[in-house]
Amino acid sequence: MQANKPENFEQNVSEALSQPNLKAVIRRTTDKAEAKRAEAVANFPGFENARLQGQKVKDHTIKYMAHYLAEFEKNAKAQGAIIHWASTAEEASRMVLDICRKHEAKRVTRSKSMLGEEIGLSHALDNADIDRVETDLAEHIIQLAGDPPSHIVWPAMHRSREDVIKLFRENHKDPTYSEEIIELVRSARRDLRTKFLTADIGISGSNFLLADSGSTCTVTNEGNAELTTTPPKVHIVTAGIEKLVPSMAHAVPLLRLLTRSATGGEITQYITFHNGPKRQNDADGPEEYHIVLVDNGRTKMLSEGMEEMLRCIRCGACMNHCVVYKHIGGHAYGSVYPGPMGSVLTPHLNSLKVANKQTHACTLNGRCEEVCPVNIPLPKLLRSLRARSWEKKYEPLTNRFFVRAFVFMAKRPALFQLSSSFGVMFMKLFSKNGWIRSMPMTKGWTRNRDLIEPGTQTFMQQYKKMKKGQK
Repeated sequence: MQANKPENFEQNVSEALSQPNLKAVIRRTTDKAEAKRAEAVANFPGFENARLQGQKVKDHTIKYMAHYLAEFEKNAKAQGAIIHWASTAEEASRMVLDICRKHEAKRVTRSKSMLGEEIGLSHALDNADIDRVETDLAEHIIQLAGDPPSHIVWPAMHRSREDVIKLFRENHKDPTYSEEIIELVRSARRDLRTKFLTADIGISGSNFLLADSGSTCTVTNEGNAELTTTPPKVHIVTAGIEKLVPSMAHAVPLLRLLTRSATGGEITQYITFHNGPKRQNDADGPEEYHIVLVDNGRTKMLSEGMEEMLRCIRCGACMNHCVVYKHIGGHAYGSVYPGPMGSVLTPHLNSLKVANKQTHACTLNGRCEEVCPVNIPLPKLLRSLRARSWEKKYEPLTNRFFVRAFVFMAKRPALFQLSSSFGVMFMKLFSKNGWIRSMPMTKGWTRNRDLIEPGTQTFMQQYKKMKKGQK
């Protein structure tokens, strides 16, 4: 499967809606995640307090980002780390490739990292003829399938068990012929274990960067990050500059929020802090340790009043609760970051002109903001981007015409009510004998969904009737 492009959003959505099983596969995972998150929050009375603490930590760090970046660099270097600064995605990928070439790396293992996806690192490694091994189980699945991730936590959620069985039997040297999940996991473990131990370089992301110690933190459930970062002679960390927190004490409330919001667990299986390369008396660890700190539009977001989005800890809760994402999945967005968070991030990673349609892929019902562990006002940010898109005249002329027509009528209540009455009568005519599927200006909706039969009265007519009945 080839990655869709954000500028083809409407076509991507149409194709996603036409896939008969996609919605069911997506809902199976997101509904479960939604229920588990609700249970985890209910069992943690301090959740709202931790949420407020997490928001304050992120806002404070973002406000004083320059100070904490300097502190992190100083302390990481003191630990023996080599720091690299990348302004763009291309520059970040080039830095990683330069390190790989310097060490004549033939095989590289990667722990799942959204920043790595953002900077196009997987494609860069493939194009450089380096054997790239994705070690996260879901990332391993989509690497075999040639798919981009469809979710930031469960990148293979669009794949069924039957898909995985077929992929493993076709690609593993010692595949299982059982269909049990535990046997499929063992098949992946057998295939990956030798690759873990023979990799020249291990590449990871980082969930948090601790300024006071220069430590990087990875949070995983499979232990693959530890096997990725420990056996190879070189460890490369790629991280966005917004991952900073002042200290371990400030990371704790965010760690308590992250797992509950992402998977509904109390705490993840593995939380590991990396503190430079192997020391003289250490039993294991890399001999060389690099940290690539990436901007890629983040300081631009600060300058454009979108700093609240930099609070994001990449938990995916906004996607799991998004009614739009549950229908179309992640690939339709055409970007590394789908769902509500992606609709805000993609215009900054690409451009608003290219990704302005994603900003409209939202009902603004506010569920994403309600469940965000750091209180990001996603609907407000999306409205801001919509307004900016309108000002820059990125909207199609037809959209601009209909919006202006609506504004004209909305300012004239009598005309608005009259046109609404005619609209109801017009729709009623098409509600007979299934004609509603052919009603003008509705084919984009009725192509893949039902349009319910309209009522016989407008809202205002029903309201007046109700008020009259109360007298």
